[in-house]
Amino acid sequence: MSDSAWTSTSMPYLAPQEAGQGDVWAAEAAAKGRKGSQRIVYAGEVGASEEVAGLLGVGVGEAVVARRRVIELDGAACELTDSYYPVAIARGTRLAERGKIPGGAVALLAELGYRGVRVREDVAAGIPSPEEQDVLQLGAGEPVLRVSRVTFDEGGRAVQADLIVMPGHRQRLRYEVRVG
Repeated sequence: MSDSAWTSTSMPYLAPQEAGQGDVWAAEAAAKGRKGSQRIVYAGEVGASEEVAGLLGVGVGEAVVARRRVIELDGAACELTDSYYPVAIARGTRLAERGKIPGGAVALLAELGYRGVRVREDVAAGIPSPEEQDVLQLGAGEPVLRVSRVTFDEGGRAVQADLIVMPGHRQRLRYEVRVG
């Protein structure tokens, strides 16, 4: 892994932002002298894939709300993030629209009464699809990291699932766990 690899931690993205706070990714990149941005390439209802259905506890093909984003660092795609929500939570909300959400999706979920209290992440390395390879500007044979994250509310209900793809050679994942 090169010295220029980006170290990524999930924690800043899991807590609702205070009113008036900007985009977490943009702030994190700016703190390192870089420019972070994101493009929302799709927002709306889709049928749940087998993976998404398993994460959210819905049936395969059942409608869910999806937000697909290309995350950019200094103008280049560095991550693909697809977020999914049960329609009972997200239908008719800003989660189903392409615009940015002030305070972010986590803040909106909390506003709607769905505050995340537990997160489960699975990380695997793999080969990118042709589309992922193209968007992330990867060479032949360069692997990706796939992060599958599900957020649960106090009642144990899955309120958000994220499927994240990032270049394996340009990322370092950091986990900090409170013990006890």
